[in-house]
Amino acid sequence: MEQRGCEARRARRRWIGYVVAVLLWTVTSAQIRYSISEEIKEGTVVGNIANDLGLDKSTLKERKYRIVSSATEPLFHVDQNDGILYVSRKIDREEICERSSTCLINLKTVIENPLEVHYVGVEVLDINDHSPSFPEKKKTLEISESVLPGVRVPLKASRDPDSGPFSVQQYKLSPNDHFRLEVKDKGEDGKIPILIVQKSLDREAAGSHSLVLTALDGGKPPKSGEMNILVNVLDVNDNVPVFTKDVYSVMLNENAPVGTTVIQVNATDLDDGPNGDVVYSFSNSVSHRLLNIFDINPSKGEIIVKGLIDYEEKDRYEIEIQASDKGLAPLATEKSVIIKIVDVNDNAPEIEVTSFSSSIPEDSRPGTTVALISVNDLDSNLNGKVICSISEDVPFALSPTLQDKMYSLVTKSPLDRETQSHNIITVVAKDSGQPSLSSEKTISVVVSDVNDNSPEFSQSPYTFYITEANEPGTSVFSVKAFDRDENDNAVISYRILRDGREENKLTSFLNINTENGDILALKSFDFETLKTFQFQVVATDSGTPSLSSNVTVNVFILDQNDNAPVILYPVSSNGSAEGVEEIPRNVNAGHLVTKVRAYDADIGYNGWLLFSLQQVTDHSLFGLDRYTGQIRTLRSFTETDEAEHKLVILVKDNGNVSLSATATVIVKLVEPREAFAASDVKSESKVDKEDNVTFYLIITLGSVSVLFLISIIVLIAMQCSKTTDYTSKYLQETNYDGTLCHSIQYRSGDKRYMLVGPRMSIGSTIVPGSHANTLVLPDRRRASGEW
Repeated sequence: MEQRGCEARRARRRWIGYVVAVLLWTVTSAQIRYSISEEIKEGTVVGNIANDLGLDKSTLKERKYRIVSSATEPLFHVDQNDGILYVSRKIDREEICERSSTCLINLKTVIENPLEVHYVGVEVLDINDHSPSFPEKKKTLEISESVLPGVRVPLKASRDPDSGPFSVQQYKLSPNDHFRLEVKDKGEDGKIPILIVQKSLDREAAGSHSLVLTALDGGKPPKSGEMNILVNVLDVNDNVPVFTKDVYSVMLNENAPVGTTVIQVNATDLDDGPNGDVVYSFSNSVSHRLLNIFDINPSKGEIIVKGLIDYEEKDRYEIEIQASDKGLAPLATEKSVIIKIVDVNDNAPEIEVTSFSSSIPEDSRPGTTVALISVNDLDSNLNGKVICSISEDVPFALSPTLQDKMYSLVTKSPLDRETQSHNIITVVAKDSGQPSLSSEKTISVVVSDVNDNSPEFSQSPYTFYITEANEPGTSVFSVKAFDRDENDNAVISYRILRDGREENKLTSFLNINTENGDILALKSFDFETLKTFQFQVVATDSGTPSLSSNVTVNVFILDQNDNAPVILYPVSSNGSAEGVEEIPRNVNAGHLVTKVRAYDADIGYNGWLLFSLQQVTDHSLFGLDRYTGQIRTLRSFTETDEAEHKLVILVKDNGNVSLSATATVIVKLVEPREAFAASDVKSESKVDKEDNVTFYLIITLGSVSVLFLISIIVLIAMQCSKTTDYTSKYLQETNYDGTLCHSIQYRSGDKRYMLVGPRMSIGSTIVPGSHANTLVLPDRRRASGEW
């Protein structure tokens, strides 16, 4: 007792510092926590949330900073002008957190534009504002004189609404020779005083004993309550009832109907007559709450359901049953009956949308919060485990938050109003009970338009054929673009790009209708003077800011696919297209092994090269980019993979009758140290190889240029000898795709060979000794503005 008194005094010293209403706050996992004492006045400042969270006070009101609460009379409110949290009404800790060791009120605060959620915890500290009190001011006990020392008589416990150290801490019994006091700690039911006979009673010497039982709490100074006990000493009934079982335990389903028999206890008494007749009752230690839930048959000992059994309220009951005889001085014994409540899945999940934005711009990034959704199930274990989901065919997802059972509805992928402008989202919450219960809530989200789509031309690039001696001032062809946006964002105007460059000087002889894209020729073109020309048309929408795209318009004739692709790399010392590449065995997937470089002297589709794997020892190890010729690993190597792999690459052009060439690459797997040594050797010889490649390339292109010049002279001679009906000879079909001759320009400063011709952008180049050796034409599916 003395040790418990010392501990109580130390606890009281610790709690006394919290009573001054000093506000303490901590931030843990993005949550602020304050502490206040109960009973403080309305309007008391709890804390400055804006300062503690680093929020801009000047935007709080505009961003609708508030506390989200479903209570009709909230305990707290926040000032939108300065972000200070105030007490809205007097707080009685015993009212809101009855019999709880810690009283923590969780507040959810929301600020919009952009949406943010902050959690604030306010701990209400107890003060010693209640005194212990007994259910009865006077208690009369009847005890037989034949009882032996050690007999225990449970008394009704004193109740103190305060918690922690301010609850009932100890009992004291007035000094006497026959009785002493023992206290039994029953956890949440408090401390139970038990009166123990420590000296045999003698009715003839003293027929009654007057005692005073005092209950003290842990305050400083402590508060107390008293109960007067009158013990009447009865005569001889010397056998107490005995229960037939040592332990009584039973399982009971929640929501059991009123009148259901829970369990039957049984006790026997060896006495005869009334002294042996046993009656059953609840012990004095049984709380008033249990008396409203259970009842007992005095004669049969059956415990019967009297009120609502709710697992969510309590999952286990321990009831003290008293069996007493009917003697003049009844003897009684007690036994605990443990009733375990079995949870039944009787609560469907609840879905609450606490904050919601009904419209969201289509340029919102993935992860943008649209709504906050909280789910709750009053059941427990599997019956209370809730799985929240939405359909997979919407660009939204549910993301768990730091708060339990709280989800954020966020965008999971980029939104596109042009694809889906209105989304109906059904949130389904389903528990794991058997059978499971579920609930649904529908949210409607509208995607608003932004100017995120540039005008798109129906073709890219455009290719047109113009007959010479055309009539000036007439429309020769037309371009058309469309914009997938709406309203002003989709209104398009057209113009010809005139930048003053020499190659664009012919644009001065062209005009375009800004509304419909019709292109007019202001002069008559002469085939013998001009074989081909190129210009660009720009389409601009009316959005803010406006977006535009351009398309290349090519005007040309003529070509033949008469040149097979030439392999520039790999090339062996004997001139064959073979090479050996050594790579470390420990490289990851995606590692660049090498790049096959090739050149085709033709232009247009006839010079557009595609790469493919014609032969490979293991298709799962290597992949080839069909446009760039890059060979990369598809996965990491294993110990079981072979050390040498042979790859045969087919390079072919896109002519009507395509021509092709093949290159062989031997890939050897080496240990990392060997790979480093090999890379050093390669780096030393790289410069020499580049010089050799450049030299051979110059010789090759020089030869091609000479042949090309001879071909042009022959073509001009043939053209002069042809009849005027050349259209039927060269363009026998309406969809014939002819090719004009092209020119090769060499820029010695940066070693760039520029091939200019139909369907080729000016940026299509060959650079010896670099990764751009392969001629790659622009993808016709891409917007022409990208080059």
